[in-house]
Amino acid sequence: MRIAVLHRNEAQRGQIACVLAQSGHTCVPFSDWPVLSKALAASTLDMLVLDWQGTRLSAPAVRKAVLKAARVPGGSQIPILFASEDTSEDSIVRAFAAGADDYVSLPVCPLVFGARVNALLRRAFPERHNDITLLAGPYRFDTRRQMVFVRDKPVVLSSTQYRLALLFFANVGRVLSRRHIYTMVWGRDLCTPTRTIDSHVSRLRVLLDIDEPNGFQLEPVYRTGYRLMDLAHDAGVVETGAP
Repeated sequence: MRIAVLHRNEAQRGQIACVLAQSGHTCVPFSDWPVLSKALAASTLDMLVLDWQGTRLSAPAVRKAVLKAARVPGGSQIPILFASEDTSEDSIVRAFAAGADDYVSLPVCPLVFGARVNALLRRAFPERHNDITLLAGPYRFDTRRQMVFVRDKPVVLSSTQYRLALLFFANVGRVLSRRHIYTMVWGRDLCTPTRTIDSHVSRLRVLLDIDEPNGFQLEPVYRTGYRLMDLAHDAGVVETGAP
C-alpha cells in the first residue's frame, strides 16, 4: 500500500516511515500541505498519516480541506490517521469530528502503530486482504497460488500481468494513477513517461477478456491513469455475489 506521511518534524516523519516500510508498505513523505495537496490530485494514495499539530494544518478549515481532498479523487474513501504529541481529549475529539479514522500519540510504538495502520487498511480495502480468493463476477483470483480463473477456466499470466490484474480487481471503480500502478506492480517509482503500463493494460484486456459480456470495462482516465469499472454496479444493479 502507498501511504503518505505529512509531518513537520523530520525525525518523527522518518520514524513513521520506517515503521510503515517494516510493515511492507511504500511510504511517501511530505513536509508541507501544498505539496501533498498536489500529490493527491495527481497520484493515488491508499492512506494518509497527518500531523495534527503541524503549522500548515493549524486552522480547522485547512484540516477539513485535507480530509475533503483525500476523499475526492475517484470517490475514494481512503483512511486518515492523525499522529500527534498532543494527547488532550479536546484535540482527539476535534480530530474525529473533522473526519479522522484514528488518532495516535507520538512517539509511536512500532508494533501498535503498524497494527492500527493495517487495521484501517483492512477496513478500507477488504478485497486486498483476502488471504485465499478474490471474487469479481466471473473472475476468481487464487492469491495463494497466484492464479486467475475466468468462468472457472484458468488463464496463464506472467507474474507482472498477475500483479496488474489483481491491483485492478482489488480496486474496482477506483481511479489508479500511472505512478501508483507502476509503484505497486513494478516496485519502483515512475520517474519518466513510459508506454509500458499502456501495453500491459492492452494485453491484459485481451487475456482476461475484460469487456461487457463479462461485466467489466478497463478504461483510461485522461491525464491520470486507469479505472476498472463494474458495469452492473454502475447500472444500479445489485449483485448477489458469485455462485
